[in-house]
Amino acid sequence: MSDDMPEWMYTVYSRPRLAPYIANCDGDTTRAANLYNWNVAVSAAFYHPLHVLELALRNSMHDRLSDHFERADWWHATRLHHKGSQLVDQARDTCLRRGSQATPDDIVTELSFGFWSFLLVARYDRSLWRTALHRAFSFYGGPREDLRKELDYLRTFRNRIMHHEPIHHRHLEADHSTIYRVLSWINPEAAGGIRHQDRVPEILLVKERMRWNDLPPSG
Repeated sequence: MSDDMPEWMYTVYSRPRLAPYIANCDGDTTRAANLYNWNVAVSAAFYHPLHVLELALRNSMHDRLSDHFERADWWHATRLHHKGSQLVDQARDTCLRRGSQATPDDIVTELSFGFWSFLLVARYDRSLWRTALHRAFSFYGGPREDLRKELDYLRTFRNRIMHHEPIHHRHLEADHSTIYRVLSWINPEAAGGIRHQDRVPEILLVKERMRWNDLPPSG
């Protein structure tokens, strides 16, 4: 089988990165190039709903904790686990290196998705979840642990996209639904408001057409 992969793709993306795509396409490098490009496109499309979810998550949790502890730097008023305190310190240091005043709002902006999902672990059930954080998810009525698992699932998915990893093999319709389900627990108006700008369903249809076009001719 001839190698029709453009040489620049090997140079820019590297052969090891492209190898799984080629293997997935049974050595057909033309299909592999199309699949790689589609993976980039669908990852870009997912950025928008994930962006809205992450901002809604951190702002809702931050606001409820600020209200509960009556201070914007609420992390000084509760006992965070060493990992949590370390992440706050790292966020503050990042702000200072950038020349900002490291206000609570600045620090919150630097805190990762993982920091917020970690606040839903069992160790914070009494101190944070029952006292404040359950109100950050006003439209959720299930167990804290189930919610934490959903957030951790989305954290992993988000990180794959942000680190340019393959996602084409995933059940992306389910990933898409999970984003909207969790966002609806925080702010259903936001979940409804971004749907008309969401290109994920459109890009998924492109993949479906690619799949059918890859089939050998009948007869």
